[in-house]
Amino acid sequence: MEVRVNGASFAVIMRTPGADRDLAAGFLLAEDVIRGSDEIGVIEYCVDADDEGRDNTINVTVLGDAVARLEVRLADRRQVVMTASCGLCGRRTIESLQARVSTVTGQWTVPASVIRSLPATLRATQAVFESTGGLHAAGLFDRLGALQVSAEDVGRHNAVDKIVGRTLLADEHPLDESILLVSGRTSFELVQKALLAGVPLVAAVSAPSSLAIDLAEQSGITLCGFVRGDTFNIYSHPHRIR
Repeated sequence: MEVRVNGASFAVIMRTPGADRDLAAGFLLAEDVIRGSDEIGVIEYCVDADDEGRDNTINVTVLGDAVARLEVRLADRRQVVMTASCGLCGRRTIESLQARVSTVTGQWTVPASVIRSLPATLRATQAVFESTGGLHAAGLFDRLGALQVSAEDVGRHNAVDKIVGRTLLADEHPLDESILLVSGRTSFELVQKALLAGVPLVAAVSAPSSLAIDLAEQSGITLCGFVRGDTFNIYSHPHRIR
């Protein structure tokens, strides 16, 4: 899907079709083009695209301070195709990210049993994975372990962007009362997306990268990995789990 912002081509995202408006909003939040729903005017499919590309070209109109930020991002970003394994594509460092958002809030705790219950709850919503075995998923949960919203996509980053975008458009940010679960490993980019959305606890069924752990530690995020069966690992800020 090509994402245009105020009519200018911004990125091409390799994604599973569906929830395209959510994906575009979440992606632009992670790219620091927008910082709130009040900076989004309209998100719509481009009417000037040909019939074949119309459902794969979306234009986001941004407002206010986002207009100036857009000009900066267009000037300094590399023109790349965003793949399922891509994210920031090496453009932003931990230091520059933390100049924008330093830490999360959310000084609450949850029982370990809640963390252990998350994968089974998310798996029950993965209809496309059930039939294909080929999609990742992400889910946002409350502190009791109840699923609030979920998304499937060929890329973990896209699934998280769809969740973040959906909640952003619903004016539910920051997500400081929520837990994020991803179905694969946790990369630096996924922790970054959680930080920008204000999520204090991130869990995954697989391993985190060393950069993901570093960012979680520095930004106050509790990071859990290998959430499988009755066990999981805690890599940062264990005080939120009892």
